[in-house]
Amino acid sequence: MTPSLQALATANPPFYTTQKDAYEFFSAKFDLDPATDQLYRRLLLASPIRGRFIGIDKMSDAGETDPDRLNVRFLKYARRTAAAAARKAMDQANLSARDIGGLVINTCTGYLCPGLTSFLAEDLGLGADIRTLDIAGMGCGGALPNLQAASGLLALDAERPILSIAVEICSATLFMGPDPALIVSNSIFGDGASAAVLQSGPAADRESLLRILDFASGIYPQYRDQLHYRQEGGRLRNVLSVKVPITGAKTARKVLNRLLARHHLEQKDIQWWAVHAGGTGVLDKVGQDLGLDEKDLRYSLEVFRTYGNMSSPSVMFALRQVLDQGRPKAGDKGILLSFGAGFSAFAALVEFL
Repeated sequence: MTPSLQALATANPPFYTTQKDAYEFFSAKFDLDPATDQLYRRLLLASPIRGRFIGIDKMSDAGETDPDRLNVRFLKYARRTAAAAARKAMDQANLSARDIGGLVINTCTGYLCPGLTSFLAEDLGLGADIRTLDIAGMGCGGALPNLQAASGLLALDAERPILSIAVEICSATLFMGPDPALIVSNSIFGDGASAAVLQSGPAADRESLLRILDFASGIYPQYRDQLHYRQEGGRLRNVLSVKVPITGAKTARKVLNRLLARHHLEQKDIQWWAVHAGGTGVLDKVGQDLGLDEKDLRYSLEVFRTYGNMSSPSVMFALRQVLDQGRPKAGDKGILLSFGAGFSAFAALVEFL
């Protein structure tokens, strides 16, 4: 049966900082050389991002670099933020904990064993008989393979909905240094979570927001060095090449074309777009390569301006904007598009209900 999205909710940690506040903090907290200070000033004070939600208790915590404390912070805020999104999604779908048949969680900003599914199953009061799956290492693209995996679990038991959660605490990977890639990372990434409820069966379409028709993905290891985390001093250090917008657009186009061709569709048949809000440069290049204008990408751009780049949940935040602001008509087609470490690209074809 075709899976349907019954509910979609988002959440962020409560602490919010403007880009101006972030610049003042970095400038005061760290001994920045003139070139580094100038780049932070340019990226933060002239940023299209209005502010970011960060998983901290107070601003001074934002400068934490101790690996053990960062891991503790990741677990604390990943649990809280994911649980908040999940509870909202379950409320939207009018579901209780005992109704949930499976839980899939993806993250790339912290490592746990057991994974977050163990903690969220406890926090949400889910049954011991649910199917669980933790997905790691997918980077910014992770929410869409999560949806695909959740759809697979749903096929095993169509009677019980599946929770699909993408959560990232990017602030727990803060890494200071003069490398421009680190400065960009510290200036644009924020924290957040999305939670989707998937269901199928005879009543699914009547109760749902959209139908998920198909997925497509691509893996391009020849570009792996452009975008990845590496371990350094017990911490995750983001590696972010200036080529990412070009590679992201190129790989996304390949995956998109394959998905559309499989359904005998053309781009003109797609009314709505939810694209990973990786940055204005990324969205500009995606728009250029795919022939999309600012109107097509307005929901993704608004997510970036409001939250920054939250990594994997960003595409689901954009979809939530499409649903709330765009109000698609029944039968409209949409594309969800994301890419990330690997180098990998993902697409989902949906039909709104």
